[in-house]
Amino acid sequence: MASTISFEIDSDGIALLTIDVPGQSMNVIGPDFLADLDAAIGRIAGEETIKGAVIASGKASGFMAGMDLKQMSSMLAPTGDKPTMSAIFDKVFVLNALLRKLETCGKPIAVAIEGTCMGGGLELALACHHRVLTSDSKVQIGLPEILVGLFPGGGGSQRLPRLIGMQTALMYMLQGKSFRPPEALALKVVDELAEPGRTVEAAKAWVKANPSASTQPWDVKGFKVPGGAGQFNPGFIQTMAGATVLTTKQTQRNIHAPHALLSAVYEGIQLPMDKAIRVESKYFAKIIADPQAGNMVRTLFVSKQAAERGARRPAGVEKQPTKKLAMLGAGMMGAGIATVAAQAGIEVMLLDRDQAAADKGKAHAEEVLKKRLGKGMTPEKMAQTLARITPVTDVAALAGCDFVIEAVFEDRAVKAEMTKKVEAVLGSDVIFGSNTSTLPITGLAEAWSKPENFIGVHFFSPVEKMPLVEIILGKQTGDAAIAKALDFVAQIKKTPIVVNDSRGFYTSRCFGTYVQEGTILLAEGVVPALIENVGKQLGMPVGPLAVSDEVSIELGWKVMSAAQKDLGDAYEPSRADDVAERMVNLDRLGRKNGKGYYDYPADGGKKALWPGLATEFPLSASQPTPAQVRERLLYRQLVECARCFAEGVLVTPQDGDLGAIFGWGFAPYTGGPFSAMDTIGLAKVVETLDRLTAAHGSRFAAPQQLRDMAASGGSYYMREAAKAA
Repeated sequence: MASTISFEIDSDGIALLTIDVPGQSMNVIGPDFLADLDAAIGRIAGEETIKGAVIASGKASGFMAGMDLKQMSSMLAPTGDKPTMSAIFDKVFVLNALLRKLETCGKPIAVAIEGTCMGGGLELALACHHRVLTSDSKVQIGLPEILVGLFPGGGGSQRLPRLIGMQTALMYMLQGKSFRPPEALALKVVDELAEPGRTVEAAKAWVKANPSASTQPWDVKGFKVPGGAGQFNPGFIQTMAGATVLTTKQTQRNIHAPHALLSAVYEGIQLPMDKAIRVESKYFAKIIADPQAGNMVRTLFVSKQAAERGARRPAGVEKQPTKKLAMLGAGMMGAGIATVAAQAGIEVMLLDRDQAAADKGKAHAEEVLKKRLGKGMTPEKMAQTLARITPVTDVAALAGCDFVIEAVFEDRAVKAEMTKKVEAVLGSDVIFGSNTSTLPITGLAEAWSKPENFIGVHFFSPVEKMPLVEIILGKQTGDAAIAKALDFVAQIKKTPIVVNDSRGFYTSRCFGTYVQEGTILLAEGVVPALIENVGKQLGMPVGPLAVSDEVSIELGWKVMSAAQKDLGDAYEPSRADDVAERMVNLDRLGRKNGKGYYDYPADGGKKALWPGLATEFPLSASQPTPAQVRERLLYRQLVECARCFAEGVLVTPQDGDLGAIFGWGFAPYTGGPFSAMDTIGLAKVVETLDRLTAAHGSRFAAPQQLRDMAASGGSYYMREAAKAA
């Protein structure tokens, strides 16, 4: 008895296959679905009374989200100690073989797509002979697998180019871009649009009108790929050459899936479909066998979804949605938080020192929303969103707010004064969140008479674009505060991590090491361009000097100065401190004043490294290799992440990996620093850190916990699994 697909035959002999995978909010492809689909195809092909079939979804959430990535590892689990490539191929080829069986079953098959259709869901649709898509403008369909370290492995890399041409198909697959309904129709990804709720009716009408339309275009003799294909076709060669160069530039060859996709398309498009899908599965098996894909899927999909669904939310605490937010500070950060809160339907009281400053914060929100007009934002929706933001200057105007976020000047005394003023109006039972990026929460909580209701809520700039929020627990932060903060993050559709208190917490502390190491390399006389280019080749968004300019050299210097003042003799100075101080004294503060490690032309021209760096920091006669620079930039981050875990700042490696990738752009292809260390092997990590410590100092010293895990053959995720068990 099928558990995922219901099978009904109407009076016209048309079978309706309705997919409804139990226990899932969206339909996904798992072992039960594959077995049920196989049985359904056999029935369609074998029963003479069935003239054709329509495949649809029984879920209001959409058609299908694709492969169940949570189950992928268990589906591919080896029967022995180590699977052979042949065994992996056999398992990944199951879906490909099944979809090929569907499109060659000898009966016309149509698909009725209502709602989201992604990944394997679209690959199922592409294997049907006719695709009817809802005309709902909010619906998206696509092949986004590349975004989690995979590529379309259910025939998508072969069918999409044969439908819409190589160049267009590669553009969408390599970027993981989605199609909206009109675009999908224009490009012939789908054959027909129907009004919402009418897709099954339209699909059945097509099957009834086309009883013999059971052959795909690529199975017809003389079929040609739109735009041409083959190694003697100039357009094909030009497309593949260009795609290879651009992909290499974008990935620095760190991410393997895009290159596997290019190979699968290049080879497969020149072959008949039966052989083409085997080529695709060969490359897909290689990607599956590589730990990179598993790391990326775990962090970018499984851990991300778990965090967004409340994995770290305290049990037994009722939902506490925010209705009215008190936003203290209308600068770039405060205005950004106000914007995303208002977009989520939350009323916002935006407070600043004077009306001009408060109004400027609301004006920022208006500018952000204007840029989204025509991209899901309408003038009416924009007006409604802006109406939820009220700029104010009097703390008394905050009365009635049920959550507070503070984003005032990064000074302990200023924050304490504002905290006390707000408590006098709202009372200490309201949850107070501080957006500080470095100051310890436990100390800031002293200004709130109930420290259990005080919590850190650290956003990243620009708030509208950055997906992460770091929730920081002070020593006395209670469950109610944690729940309130996480519920707010869920309302604004961000990804949270939860960490314990520390100077710089987790993200700022570890991100700072990337900047610091790049600056130390500069002080040592390493060529600035070498530092920057290697940083990008490592997989970071930009080089460490460019990052320092973006966040402001002056800000980094102020944070360093505050740490020196707070820690006294316990502060460990570095050559990076001297570099920052010298740049500030030269009034080279970063992008904000048009000059830092880079020069920023007033006319908006392309930035360039400041030639004066060679004078201020003379080049060494002996330069390190790119590999040596890469190792230092990588391992300085890894060891600080390991220290955060050893000190209890981080509780789970999942939070560490999510925070690194979504907080400071740590190389996504690794799955995050803890996935990276597990993949390298902790013994090898310790060995490398010992060598770097001997050469460059104690900042590379491995914590004892890391040494102990390495000695026992353990790993971070093995430790987490053992704890969960």
